[in-house]
Amino acid sequence: MNLPEFWFLLIGVLFTGYFVLEGFDFGVGMLMPILGRGADARRRVVLNTIGPVWDGNEVWLITAAGAMFAAFPEWYASMFSGFYLGLLVLLVALILRICAIEYRGKINDPRWRARCDLGIGIGSWIPAFAWGWVFANMVHGVPLDENKQFAGTVADLFGGYALLGALTTGLLFALHGAVFLSLKTGGEVRADAVRAVRILLGPTAVVVLGFGLWTQLAYGSGWTWIALALTAFGLAVSAATALLHRDGFAFTGTALAVAALSALLFGALFPNVLPSTFGAAYDLTVYNASSTPYTLRVMSWAALVVTPVVVLYQGWTYWVFRKRISLEQIPPPIGLPLESARD
Repeated sequence: MNLPEFWFLLIGVLFTGYFVLEGFDFGVGMLMPILGRGADARRRVVLNTIGPVWDGNEVWLITAAGAMFAAFPEWYASMFSGFYLGLLVLLVALILRICAIEYRGKINDPRWRARCDLGIGIGSWIPAFAWGWVFANMVHGVPLDENKQFAGTVADLFGGYALLGALTTGLLFALHGAVFLSLKTGGEVRADAVRAVRILLGPTAVVVLGFGLWTQLAYGSGWTWIALALTAFGLAVSAATALLHRDGFAFTGTALAVAALSALLFGALFPNVLPSTFGAAYDLTVYNASSTPYTLRVMSWAALVVTPVVVLYQGWTYWVFRKRISLEQIPPPIGLPLESARD
């Protein structure tokens, strides 16, 4: 394995980690208006499940984007210019979500919290669908000319495969978040989360496997059948164990499905990083879009030293905040009796 291939693999691992960890964050935000209906205390239970970890999960995206910029600058430039409007909307949604989470509890006003909840919802729904749209377009290819510049229109990015990719990640992240909530909550919030899991399982499995099969048949290779099989296996494990109330195994199943689907997409993309619909001569590949060997060597040593430390620290964070959260653990807002907070 040469350095460009190594960095393509590492970027794939970083995005996979982001989708697995931030995927359930998005799912929690998507389901918060439903599972947190009626009382602020319920919404706080839902939000507190990701409170200690959501910002750490965002680091995976920052690292992946930074690695893409440094290791494959032409990939970064062509993708961000071609997908400019979509990625701008995605970025604004992520910023809105961050601000809403951080400032929700700063003002003791129901209207303020309602606006923040709306921001959390918007900032979760848009990225959940947008990431599937982005990666489906990368696998399918975009109009790149001889100068490796995007030569199409916005309409070129909204084909059937891209739209199905958006629906796939939206449903899969919602299911992932519902399973996470069933693992991390107790009482009536958990009961509602379990019902959400059962409602989402069927439609999610159909859409995810349909998109995965389309990806494999149109763009996959021999080994990516394994990734597709693992996606199906993860969904099957989640379905079977969720019905048996084995929440930990169910969450492992959805995490496996998310990771395997990401592996399928990156496997279908390789050795390209951004194929051109104008012909293979204009494709951006891991070889013609990479930085200099010296740059990749320096980056490799830095990654080998820093990455294990970051992974160990984040693992420790999840271990510390591993317990379930229920309504009984949520104090009322200042000046509001506990009974009123739960009404």
